[in-house]
Amino acid sequence: MSAAENSRPLGDLLSGLVSDLSMLFRKEVELAKTEASEKLDQLLAAGRNLAIGAVLAIGATGVLLAALVSGLAAIFVNLGMQPSWANFLAAVIVAVVIGGIAWAMIARGAAELKAEKLSMERTTRSLQMDATVARETL
Repeated sequence: MSAAENSRPLGDLLSGLVSDLSMLFRKEVELAKTEASEKLDQLLAAGRNLAIGAVLAIGATGVLLAALVSGLAAIFVNLGMQPSWANFLAAVIVAVVIGGIAWAMIARGAAELKAEKLSMERTTRSLQMDATVARETL
């Protein structure tokens, strides 16, 4: 420190410290807002994936499944199976395959919603460092 800095009144030093801490707090709030916005974007993307998975599951159940079941049943009948058993087996096979695809989409969206992915690590780390600096300064 120079002689000029050593001779500054205590009031000026405290005023400077309060000003620095105030500016630091404002920057931390801005960082928290930015990080929260990023986490909201991740949350919306996860919700979108869940919605897509649900729509695919419903749509597949209504339209695609009927066509696939009919086609597969026709193949089984041509192979010599009784029509009632052919329809049953075709329905089970199609439901398992499409259900697996729907489950994969829903599981992917749910994994994106896990709490550790939504934590605000940078803000937490920065606030911890600021608290340490403030303690050391005082």
